[in-house]
Amino acid sequence: MTLEQLRIFIAVAEREHLTRASEALNLTQSAVSSAIAALEARYGTKLFDRIGRGIALTEAGRLFLPEARAVLARVRAAEQTLHDATGGLRGTLNLAASQTVANFWLPERLARFHAACPGLTLALTIGNTDRAAAKVLSGEADIAMVEGQVDDPRLAVTPLDGDRLVLIAPMGLNLPQSLTPADWAGLRFIVREPGSGTRHILEDHLAAMGLRLNAGNLVMELPSNEAVRGVVEAGLGVSLQSELVAQRAIRSGLLQGVDIGLSPRSFYLLRLKERSGTRAEQAFMDICKS
Repeated sequence: MTLEQLRIFIAVAEREHLTRASEALNLTQSAVSSAIAALEARYGTKLFDRIGRGIALTEAGRLFLPEARAVLARVRAAEQTLHDATGGLRGTLNLAASQTVANFWLPERLARFHAACPGLTLALTIGNTDRAAAKVLSGEADIAMVEGQVDDPRLAVTPLDGDRLVLIAPMGLNLPQSLTPADWAGLRFIVREPGSGTRHILEDHLAAMGLRLNAGNLVMELPSNEAVRGVVEAGLGVSLQSELVAQRAIRSGLLQGVDIGLSPRSFYLLRLKERSGTRAEQAFMDICKS
């Protein structure tokens, strides 16, 4: 088994498509197919089922995927250690972030880090809080930054600067300055998908009043902050959203923002406890915490 075979296997598994994997790896499709066939032949087990024009992981493939990712993560860490030992910060730092953090809090810090460490390449993937944490746990990311709380004993969690959440509503909706539980019960909600830190807070806030999201008040579930904001602007309901995300629309008169008295929330930096941090990781964390 070679590292190249592991990289190819992971690329195919993540895309469930030979052609897209070969394009991402800049390899021919025959080279990708040969690498997968060699792995399957060497260990006498199928890693993928061919279904029409697509492919899907077998049970063996699903079990093998996190192990393959962990091996490549260790290789990246070893490479970064050697880069650190030579005195220069070079190599690649793999980051994951939830949407609010990635789009509104992180860019200025990425720019500062690049100016301080121009020899390092930053690779960022964006998902919700749960997915970003999963990237660290699988070894695909060295560090994650999220807005939702994560409770996993394998992760070291460091609080960072955060934001404030406001209720956003269409301009035509007449809302009182102070909402009662009865007011909340009459609202219709546009929300992010399960796993979103902001959605967790909304659900907790409703639960404290004996309310919950259900078929009667949940209008739409959407995968991005921008989509949620657009649907609220269109008048279909209300949502809880970071002031960082909503402030431009509020200032432009496209939305009204209602302070519902939530305390400012922290963002969190996540990394594996068992991994010793590299100089590159420490330099990035210093910028995030400054």
